[in-house]
Amino acid sequence: MNLYPLLPRTNCGECVPKTCMGFAVQLCERGLTLAQCPPLADPKFQIGLEKLEALLAPPVQEVVIGRGEREVRVGGQLVMHRHELRYFNKTAIFTTVDDTMAGEDIASRVKETSSFAYPYIGHTLRLDGITVRSLSNDVDTFQKTVEMVNGLTGMPLVLWSADPVIISAGLETAGEKRPLIYAADESNWEQMAELANHSGCPLAVHADGNVGTIRSLISAISDRGVKNLLIDPGCGFGETLRGTLDNMTMIRTSGISGDDSLMGHPLIGSPVTLWDLRNSLPDESIRWMESCLASMMTIRYADLMIIRDPSMWSTLPLVVLINNLYNDPRKPVSVEPGLRVFGTPDPVNSPVLITSNFALTYFTVLSDIEKLNCYLLVADTEGLSVDSAVAGRKFNAQKVADIINSSGISNKVTHRTLIIPGLAARLKGDIEDAIKWDVMVGPRDSAGIPGYLKEKWEGVDHKPGWSYR
Repeated sequence: MNLYPLLPRTNCGECVPKTCMGFAVQLCERGLTLAQCPPLADPKFQIGLEKLEALLAPPVQEVVIGRGEREVRVGGQLVMHRHELRYFNKTAIFTTVDDTMAGEDIASRVKETSSFAYPYIGHTLRLDGITVRSLSNDVDTFQKTVEMVNGLTGMPLVLWSADPVIISAGLETAGEKRPLIYAADESNWEQMAELANHSGCPLAVHADGNVGTIRSLISAISDRGVKNLLIDPGCGFGETLRGTLDNMTMIRTSGISGDDSLMGHPLIGSPVTLWDLRNSLPDESIRWMESCLASMMTIRYADLMIIRDPSMWSTLPLVVLINNLYNDPRKPVSVEPGLRVFGTPDPVNSPVLITSNFALTYFTVLSDIEKLNCYLLVADTEGLSVDSAVAGRKFNAQKVADIINSSGISNKVTHRTLIIPGLAARLKGDIEDAIKWDVMVGPRDSAGIPGYLKEKWEGVDHKPGWSYR
């Protein structure tokens, strides 16, 4: 109701909800953006637009790193707890190269990060960027490393050094990519703020374990006109782990629940600093410590994670955790309804099966039939599994008729037989009446489909008019 008076209130029908009240509701739910209201582009609504932007601004600022297709958006959070609405902008994962590494090792690390891809419930999980760290403390060495990485990938970058002169050299090479400058601290914040202002790049603020210092630095840097800030409260393990997680929780709580705008910036987790312990611990120990700490910091609100190791076995648990944490808890995970074709089916002898569009159901069925020659209809059950959809009347005779008609399956097969899941057996008669096809009841578990087809389907002459009965 606070948003509605600031909208045009013409019910022009140019947005998806068609009414201004419906549009206001979708704005609150973050289902639509102000740009999707065409009348707001009119200059006469400029004041209202500015007020709407202020009302809708998230308590945790959204910051963009990089440019173009691979840009990364971090922050933009509205709630402390996922169940209150949902989290936005998944935690970004940046791996690390050091300017002391050999050229072939840098190229290998960048290639492994860029090519990381893991299919997971209808999505492809990827890593997000590269951090270039100055361990040599040499301007030319760092600049050459940044130039090399910049030429190898279009991924966003983080430039890591406490020396403003070294950061300035890196910006000369990669500044047009809008990298994150890491980091301003008590000793260099004035020079780093000047670099951020001049380049237009976001800036990280770092104070190891001291939230009060972080707040003071943000206040001073903000007064210099730098608004795109991220916070790194430090990274500890062992006895200091509890303090690290407490600080991250305290900062996020202050930014959202405490209404402290100085704390309303995205959080950085930097488990890569654990590798400074490599003289006292073996590499394998540090790898699992890094993965564990990255997971804990992700749960404690980290918006950007800087790690060293891009290998699949090390990063896969983290990207899966992030994907699960950042999906919408109000919506079941689903896939697009429609027709799927497996193998090389023919119109006479290939079976037609049907399932729900609940992602877990679909991908389970997929794994069991992907080597068969068949058609699979995916019905729109609003993301519910077959048994839940049958109980909730989301999988019914009309839904089956809808997918039969919309998919065009009638033009792809000459027989008129549909195999339904065993969990939907009680709908058999209703479906036959609705679609005028024969209906066979398949197994309750999709693992039994190959054996079921071998027994009930293969070897039968499926001529037009054939009935399994």
